[in-house]
Amino acid sequence: MTGAPAGVRALRPQTLPLRAAVRLVVGVVVVLAVLSTFLDTASRGAVNPFNFFGFFTIQGNLLAAGVLLLAAVLQIRGAADPEWLLPVRAAVTTYMSVVGVVYNLLLAGLPGGVELAWANWVMHVGFPVYAVLDWVVAADRRALSYRVLRLVLVFPLAWVTVVLVRGAADGWVPYPFLDPASGYASVALYVVVIAVAVLAFGAVVILISRRARPVAELVGGARRGRA
Repeated sequence: MTGAPAGVRALRPQTLPLRAAVRLVVGVVVVLAVLSTFLDTASRGAVNPFNFFGFFTIQGNLLAAGVLLLAAVLQIRGAADPEWLLPVRAAVTTYMSVVGVVYNLLLAGLPGGVELAWANWVMHVGFPVYAVLDWVVAADRRALSYRVLRLVLVFPLAWVTVVLVRGAADGWVPYPFLDPASGYASVALYVVVIAVAVLAFGAVVILISRRARPVAELVGGARRGRA
């Protein structure tokens, strides 16, 4: 009996790397959570997509899921990660950490927000926890320079800028504390707080890359030592 072609064997589920498989599943679930939230919101009335996708939580989840899916695809293909991917992974890990901590400490249980319970849990609890675990556990990272913090700040500052421009132009803001109508001094204070929070979380993410060996690497070394 002849064996299956090499291309067929490569598609067998058992050949899919575990890390890539988990990242694929998590990334797809996050995208489905965002899509389901959009459809659920649209089922109750007209939805302005610029408003829906204007929230930091939505953008952060989609951005982090996209990076996660890209990393998974590269691993499946056996391709080397581009140099920019790890700093970007550090950035999106920072954003998801901010989303998880801010929501669970300050916003959980308040009216409004994501109506679908499972999607709310995915975007505000499950995915932020996974993003941190992926950074701590996965072996495909190296020590990063603290200069990466400049990259980490790019997206939040761009997001705040767009929000302020929209708030001044059409009055829509995703969060009341960024409403220009409350006074630019108050808004400026919150922008500084956001920047400091992002820098603090980003510094921790980079510190982990510099001081903590990936858990998967430690486990692999321990197994080789026992062999």
